[in-house]
Amino acid sequence: MSKRCFKGSIGNCRTSSIMAETWSDSENEAIVRDYFVMLEHEQMGQPFNKAEHRRALMETTGRSHGSIEFKHCNISAVLEALGLPRIEGYRPRGNFQRALFEIVEALVNEKPDLYKLLTGEVGTLRDSSAEYRTGEAIVIDEAPPQRGGQEQGISEEIERIMRRFENPAERDARNRNLGKAGESLVYEYERRRLQSLGRNDLSESVRWVARDDGDGYGFDILSFRGKGDKAEQELWLEVKTTNGSATTPFYITSNELQVSKQRPDVFRIFRLYDFRKQVHAYRLAPPLEKHISLTPTIFRAAF
Repeated sequence: MSKRCFKGSIGNCRTSSIMAETWSDSENEAIVRDYFVMLEHEQMGQPFNKAEHRRALMETTGRSHGSIEFKHCNISAVLEALGLPRIEGYRPRGNFQRALFEIVEALVNEKPDLYKLLTGEVGTLRDSSAEYRTGEAIVIDEAPPQRGGQEQGISEEIERIMRRFENPAERDARNRNLGKAGESLVYEYERRRLQSLGRNDLSESVRWVARDDGDGYGFDILSFRGKGDKAEQELWLEVKTTNGSATTPFYITSNELQVSKQRPDVFRIFRLYDFRKQVHAYRLAPPLEKHISLTPTIFRAAF
């Protein structure tokens, strides 16, 4: 049986015995609906049993354990391509059908409350003043994602479908509650980091510039290195926050880009992701073009 296959957000299209027979629309809808039920439980911090859900799907669809697990990973790939959270443990796998992408789109549109939950528009957000006071509030990655990995894995046809969705960078930039929560967490994190280095004086000097002075400075948090020969050197941290994965796109203003070029020694992008769960982060140092592709999206028109 021939099968059309599209590259997903990770990996290339390849033959698999698990995917020997194309899933029908009804089967895809059943597993996506069930995935969304589990995803909502996970995002709300509610317990659920993956094995029970899997067994129920095996009975409903007649599919094998391996086939269902592979499809779960396909759904994760679709959600990651859209800059949305996925279920922990279902690592994104490519090869997903166009039909799967369209069913995810339909169900996201059908469940606006779930979409708002996934994007951080409603529900609980990180509270840096309460349960996130510990030093484990942010897990810092050793390195940022490799440049170009996600873009190379998405076919043109899938990209055309993706354009019907809300742009994840625009979505996160518009979500002021999410942005402020991220800035608050980094502000508290930097204060604690400097305290742990024995520099209470520097900790007390950390400033939330975007909140106290406004957004025109090109960065959000003023902190300090805290150790080494340049312990008292400033760090200008521009915080970018998402509930999505590490590779979710984000916006950079022309002012932020200009500041990064003028002061590459102190400017850093502080990227927070998986924000609703265990927050992870990585830092990007100028030149930013070394790490990320910058695409103009807005142009000023004048006479």
